[in-house]
Amino acid sequence: MSAPLRWGILGAAKIARTDLAPAIHAAHHAELTALATRDPARAAPFAALVPGLRVHDSYDALLADPEVDAVYIPLPNNLHVEWSLRAIEAGKHVLCEKPIALHASGIDRLIAARDASGLQLAEAFMVVHHPQWARVQALLAEGVIGTLQHVEGVFTYHNPDPGDIRNQAELGGGGLRDVGVYPCITARFATGAEPTRLRAEMALEAGVDVFARVWAEFPGFTMSFYSGMRQARRQHMVFHGTDGWIELSAPFNGRVFGDTRVQWRGADGITHVERFNDIDQYAVMIEAFGDAVRGVRSFACPLELSRGNQRMIDAIFEAAESGAAIALS
Repeated sequence: MSAPLRWGILGAAKIARTDLAPAIHAAHHAELTALATRDPARAAPFAALVPGLRVHDSYDALLADPEVDAVYIPLPNNLHVEWSLRAIEAGKHVLCEKPIALHASGIDRLIAARDASGLQLAEAFMVVHHPQWARVQALLAEGVIGTLQHVEGVFTYHNPDPGDIRNQAELGGGGLRDVGVYPCITARFATGAEPTRLRAEMALEAGVDVFARVWAEFPGFTMSFYSGMRQARRQHMVFHGTDGWIELSAPFNGRVFGDTRVQWRGADGITHVERFNDIDQYAVMIEAFGDAVRGVRSFACPLELSRGNQRMIDAIFEAAESGAAIALS
């Protein structure tokens, strides 16, 4: 049996504390060994989870730690490219929180660094590792709902806190980058298709989008979704075909949002339901990343998939600003 992949975390962000650190701790062939933070109080929950955890007082010190093989980066969005590149230069595998870049050109830099280093570098889109999305992908490929005609989605939550980084434009905040990316990545992952044209509208507060509506055209089908940070919590995805439909009740964070089920009806007129509760999609992602490092299997969300998603996000911002439809080559 190969040695576990030894993980370090750059920063003590909430998602690292509540989701990724426990996931690394729970995952097979993974071990949380180090954390970088100058605040002992913020390090305490991590140390309680992993007795003996090494706590570094700087990000550079963690990157220099020879007992760290891979780093997870949950820093503010505007720092993702910089610290991903620095981690690669330090010889570490990198899993970076989404969005891994603020523009598609930033992902081009990351792809070049990944290829030159031979290391794993990827975006932490946990949803594509959840088995419910593999099921949707398979159902669509099998033609269970006939020919796909339309996809619709929503992901909203209420966050009016001006001190939160998601409400700070200079840190790359906004609802589209935080939750709007999920309808995009899951629709593209499930169908294997890329948008060819889209239009969008946004509501802005203090320079960040708090609500966005998007209409997109894909080869053979259309998509519409909305995302926001000033509405009650809601998430939903539907794939509507000529002979039926597929519906996901908790498509993005099932263990938190509620009952995680994939429901579909095909030409037989029978409603089928499969439940995927009690799955830690973060732990599944950590295990998948470790397998990619060891060469056991390919990672389900390579940077090329991430780049396509960022191109879509870039186009949404452009369309909302211009008021015109944007064609994507």
